[in-house]
Amino acid sequence: MTVVLDGAHLTCERVDRAARGSGIALGSTGRAEAAWRTAGLLDGPVYGRTTGVGANKDVAATDTGLDLLRSHAGGAGPVIEEFRARATLVVRLNQLLAGGSGVDPALLPVLADAVNQGLTPPIRTYGAIGTGDLTALATTALCLMGELPWTPPAGPSELSEQGGTRAGDPVPRFALAPGDALPFISSGAATLADAALACHRLGVLLSAATTVAAHSFRAIEASLEPLSPVVQRGPEQTGVASGLRALIGSTSPRRVQDPYGYRAFPQVHGAVLDALGRAERTVAEEMNAAPENPLIADGRAWHNGNFHSARVALALDALRAALVQTATLSAARLATLNDPAHTGLLPFLAERPGLSGVMILEYVAHSALAELRHLAAPVTLGGAVLSLGTEDHASFTPQAARSALAAAEPLEIVLACELVASVRALRRRGLPCDLPLDDAMHDRPLDADLDAARGLLPGLTPRRP
Repeated sequence: MTVVLDGAHLTCERVDRAARGSGIALGSTGRAEAAWRTAGLLDGPVYGRTTGVGANKDVAATDTGLDLLRSHAGGAGPVIEEFRARATLVVRLNQLLAGGSGVDPALLPVLADAVNQGLTPPIRTYGAIGTGDLTALATTALCLMGELPWTPPAGPSELSEQGGTRAGDPVPRFALAPGDALPFISSGAATLADAALACHRLGVLLSAATTVAAHSFRAIEASLEPLSPVVQRGPEQTGVASGLRALIGSTSPRRVQDPYGYRAFPQVHGAVLDALGRAERTVAEEMNAAPENPLIADGRAWHNGNFHSARVALALDALRAALVQTATLSAARLATLNDPAHTGLLPFLAERPGLSGVMILEYVAHSALAELRHLAAPVTLGGAVLSLGTEDHASFTPQAARSALAAAEPLEIVLACELVASVRALRRRGLPCDLPLDDAMHDRPLDADLDAARGLLPGLTPRRP
């Protein structure tokens, strides 16, 4: 389904859809056109248009914009994946449609055409610290100008039904005016793209986590008393408990109280969903706003710091910390599934005494959990002073967004380990389970089982509304 960009309604899910191959279409360009007309009438010093940038802010300069693009396109490290680069174009397009940049609106359909052809700029990994993705967007600008080549799509599977580079399609080109150079790159679009992709993927996994936990509840006959409506507080916790009760149905509890992995699931998982919701809202607000400096509005240029993304960095730091909490509970439930005291089965769900069964899953889960803890280190404790002291703070949101995106893999692995063990426990106890995982119980390599379980996670439960 085509994603329509209008500068007001872009969501994390729509960014993900467009990045993975859905075509895009432009909504109204009225606000962008109004800002462009205003920019053409401005008098007096305007940062980046009639002055230098950074420490050169007080130096009068004209027609230096193209040199600015060439000097700022110097990122480092590996080129980011196509879907991330495509998401960057989508986010920047949406921001430009929100108005405020003053960039020539004739640029917008050209940039949209690049997305729909599956073309991406060769954006390098390193170069931003949370005060604008200057290297990423300067590289994009040079592709538009023809000074750098677009990267063609890797294969047909990555393209939209309408898109794809076809023989005879013109290569998207646009001659940016010098005055449009800084306005085009004054954005954290690449960072917001990573943040949006991360929020969407983590949301899918966290939704699946409730179904995974439900299998474990049934496997050990955990008490449903902690899920009772009378003990819940807060909308997220209440929703988690309600959803989990519906998935489990009923159990025949054997213990007065179960370990925290079961008893505290609504509290811990409710907290991570609350953090996710806050991150999603914050990222969406930023993607549908004009981060421009200066902001062209109400007939003048407003010099400001809206490019600074402290809100996003703080929200992503909180989200990654919360992920560790919910993954830790998953690993704890995995331990109970290996324990005869909770399952009534042989240790490690082995086929016969002395065998290792799914023992190795605990090692795999804790390996992934260790990586998740590493990725949860807060970036907002850092600092930087740049450009001769003119820029004396940084949010390091790009690092927060990359870490959030990277956190999806270890979280997925932890959940897959629990799912493989819970399905085996259910089957060994003769309880119903219709998931298409291998039902062989003999000792064997479990990597294929984990791969299959990871593939099942996105479809286990519907995406949260």
